[in-house]
Amino acid sequence: MAADQRGKTATLAGRQRLLSSSCRLFFPEDPIKIVRGRGQYMYDEQGVEYLDCINNVAHVGHCHPLVVQAAHEQNQVLNTNSRYLHDNIVDYAQRLSETLPEKLCVFYFLNSGSEANDLALRLARQYTGHWDVAVLDHAYHGHLSSLIDISPYKFRDLDGQKEWVHVAPLPDTYRGPYREDHPNPAEAYASEVKRVLSSAQEQGRKIAAFFAESLPSVGGQVIPPAGYFPKVAEHVHKAGGVFVADEIQVGFGRVGKHFWAFQLQGKDFVPDIVTMGKSIGNGHPVACVATTQAVARAFEATGVEYFNTFGGSPVSCAVGLAVLDVLEKEQLQAHAAQVGSFLMELLRQQKAKHPIIGDVRLKENYILLSTDGPGRNVLKLKPPMCFSLDNAQHVVAKLDTILTDMEEKVRSCETLRPPTEAALLNHVLPQALTSSQPMPLGPGHKARLLRLQSPCTHCLSCLPAG
Repeated sequence: MAADQRGKTATLAGRQRLLSSSCRLFFPEDPIKIVRGRGQYMYDEQGVEYLDCINNVAHVGHCHPLVVQAAHEQNQVLNTNSRYLHDNIVDYAQRLSETLPEKLCVFYFLNSGSEANDLALRLARQYTGHWDVAVLDHAYHGHLSSLIDISPYKFRDLDGQKEWVHVAPLPDTYRGPYREDHPNPAEAYASEVKRVLSSAQEQGRKIAAFFAESLPSVGGQVIPPAGYFPKVAEHVHKAGGVFVADEIQVGFGRVGKHFWAFQLQGKDFVPDIVTMGKSIGNGHPVACVATTQAVARAFEATGVEYFNTFGGSPVSCAVGLAVLDVLEKEQLQAHAAQVGSFLMELLRQQKAKHPIIGDVRLKENYILLSTDGPGRNVLKLKPPMCFSLDNAQHVVAKLDTILTDMEEKVRSCETLRPPTEAALLNHVLPQALTSSQPMPLGPGHKARLLRLQSPCTHCLSCLPAG
């Protein structure tokens, strides 16, 4: 803990000297040095408390005592690899199986969501004998080379789209081509996937898998229309591929109504492969792939062992079991539904009150938030699941204050002159808050909260700095 005694300036200087600048910080203009966390709060070196609305990895709360205790107790006894028999890995696989459809009954344990998605890609290719992958636009599935290739969010800034990657439109009923007033947006967006798959096949390509986050996150906290995944799966299966549901950001009860976000698509929808990470270990490096017997048997038929040095270790599985215990004992899934519904109602009231949303920052109010979406114009909340009703009220009250101040600045901006004012406001002002979906927004569930429209360059001076 000696490093905690170092001043923030010295820590920043050391980081800049020793770490690559591509390893970025939150709030780079004025980074925060965090030295402690508890529940939904984080504390800097001065003891200042921040409400953490960013961290969906600390799923049941920072440093939850039961999770810390489970790791500590197992560390005192044994931590080795999964080539030895041990009860923890069996117990953990059994507990996870009880949360999933019966068909998903074979488990692989890993260290990160990226490893999980990479293995899912290997499984799909071995099972189908095909190579190509279909993904959603703006998707992000991990930082390994194999996953950068299937992540439009990344590859468009790097080497571009590979010939074996096929991109379908994001099923966004707010900004996409088929919106909430469409008679059947699920069918329409699924038909777009069918079109992409058919085009690939006409070029002699063979589809191994369709990857999708159950609730696209980096793409803008998009909620796919109900019935979309089942129709997509039908098209993917006809094309000879498998459906991979990426639950790394959104699983483990965040959506409130269900334990897994893919279950929002209907009780009869079952992916062929499900990947898990981030919240699964509450900060401990744990990840998992769940799949069917058929997919697993095809992978085994190669005769090549799958071994992960740290994946499925006794400590990792003890941590995973503890997270499941806390979710159950503290009824955090039901809590997510309650607080999420309350938060959404508060935000709908903000929609009615504020005709403008600009570049909002809450760090100065000791609230940690971030943005997402193709235009970085979606304000997202993804706090630990212990985020409370009082926390929700506090965040929205601060947001209200900031928006009110921004509106006053816009009204007083000298660049807003008649007769161009109305036209300019139509460009600057957002279609503020959107979520007509009936599902509750659980705390930590990364669903759409605010749609922020990019400001006119003439009005940047109206917006608060930072």
